Amino acid sequence: MLSSRHLSALLPARIREAVRSRESGLVLAALCIGTASGCIVVAMSGIVQLMHSLFFGLDLSERLSAADAVEWWRALLVPALGGLCLGVISISVVARLRVRFADAIEANALYGGKLSFRASLVIAVQTIVSSGFGASVGLEAGYTQMCAAIASWTGQRLAARRADLRMLVAAGAAGAIGAAFDAPLAGAFYGFEVVLGTYAVSSLVPVAASALMATLVANELTGHISLLSPRIIGSIEGNKFVHTAAIGVICAGISIAVMEGVALAETVFTHPRLKTVLRPAAGGLVVGALALVTPQVLGAGHGAMQMDIVISRPIATIAALLVLKCLSSAISLGSGFRGGLFFASLLIGALAGRLYADLSAQIDPIWAIDAGAAAITGMAALGTGVLGAPVTMTVLALETTSEISITVAALIASTISSLIVREAFGYSFATWRFHLRGEVIRGPHDVGWIQELTVGRMMRTDVATAPAELSIGEMRSRFPLGATKQVALLKPDQTYAGLVLTADLYATENDTNKSVSALARHAEAYLLPEMNIQRALDAFRRSEADALIVADSTISPRVMGLVSEAHALRRYGEELEKRNQEFIA
Repeated sequence: MLSSRHLSALLPARIREAVRSRESGLVLAALCIGTASGCIVVAMSGIVQLMHSLFFGLDLSERLSAADAVEWWRALLVPALGGLCLGVISISVVARLRVRFADAIEANALYGGKLSFRASLVIAVQTIVSSGFGASVGLEAGYTQMCAAIASWTGQRLAARRADLRMLVAAGAAGAIGAAFDAPLAGAFYGFEVVLGTYAVSSLVPVAASALMATLVANELTGHISLLSPRIIGSIEGNKFVHTAAIGVICAGISIAVMEGVALAETVFTHPRLKTVLRPAAGGLVVGALALVTPQVLGAGHGAMQMDIVISRPIATIAALLVLKCLSSAISLGSGFRGGLFFASLLIGALAGRLYADLSAQIDPIWAIDAGAAAITGMAALGTGVLGAPVTMTVLALETTSEISITVAALIASTISSLIVREAFGYSFATWRFHLRGEVIRGPHDVGWIQELTVGRMMRTDVATAPAELSIGEMRSRFPLGATKQVALLKPDQTYAGLVLTADLYATENDTNKSVSALARHAEAYLLPEMNIQRALDAFRRSEADALIVADSTISPRVMGLVSEAHALRRYGEELEKRNQEFIA
């Protein structure tokens, strides 16, 4: 298989140089990525809509979650059949595909924006299967995966620098969201907040260009896609903004409950007695059972969003829909279906906002908040709790309603929700999944260089060693003052026994006949070659050592090299300076 360097060489040198040296080159690349992203979103959406039509007996123009009724056997069995297909794909393809599976956030955080195209294609197919068979997951995860993979593939062929490649991946994700919601501004801010992790002037034009181009392409291919049915949404008066704060608090709690629910569902469905291949099928059967109550739990919920916010419903019905959608989403993701919580969180938040508005109207109709405005506010607040992207959700509210007062309300609710979720829970949905897998990732910020800067890369191998049985006098004869700063002591089996400082050897109070092992330090403190710089610095802090030996293992450790704290700090500072230069540029 050709490496990225060989593949990039297939492109003319002038094109590669333009991308590496000119911002306009990156913008042109981003426009191409945006064009591809718009086509990908339309294609994936069309495939899923066709699957819904075939499997659930709907018209091609009819949304699954908006269907008046679905035949009971279809509602019950189709999601289970989809889960079985997904299980077969997992054991027949995923297990044999020896590539790294990562999403755009993980790729930008750990791998400098490098995504496997084959792995991303498999993830996209899994997402299509999951959503196409009615699982309560959003296609947005598949959209961003494929669009980011196209961006990563393009950037690597153009020999883009690490920072530029990460930016192009964010541009691909921005195009995906912009095209999916007909919201280029929300797409751009999604790229900044969720995938890139920072706002920078240098990345503004490429990311925004991709989002805008993807939206234009999607609109040309399918026409205008509205998040909500066209209707007049009332504004919010100044004395009613207190409602938005309450909605933010409520939605923060619901978002935490949903994320915890996914983790709980994973625990249940990973029971040893339930075979891996059958877990999605079991989850699909449960989702199908919920669909017997209402088909609105099926799919991402685009049709349900159109209905539930516009049509007046009893309070009990809205509450039931809210609970059922939370359950179906948690069960779908927890049992192994592929997809995301993006659109599901918008629908759940809209239902929560609508429920709050209806309840407040029951208490005091005069002071109550407009139901449509409350729904948009709840949508933004709960989306923020799940995604951790308050500006994205606020801008989405603006592009959905074109109403400034509702945008302000969305901003208030989103910031409150974000604050509560960060302090009470500490994760967005993506970083929560990383946490459950044992990954130390708190966002898309580039920490991959920390993992790459290992002790093995920093250590020096010319370490002075001596048997631990020698006397202090014998050590002095072997190592004159000034010959070395420290000597590693070895046991008879050549394992590490401690570190002796030359200064301690020549201390006047030392008896020259005494064993040198009495001067040994840090016998239990040593580094391993695979440790990253962060773990190494933590080890120096705990041991209070100026230098530590690098051992080959924790069992019978043998000396491989030595790293000083000063050298580790200097290398850490150099790498930080590189990242700062990239950010400033």
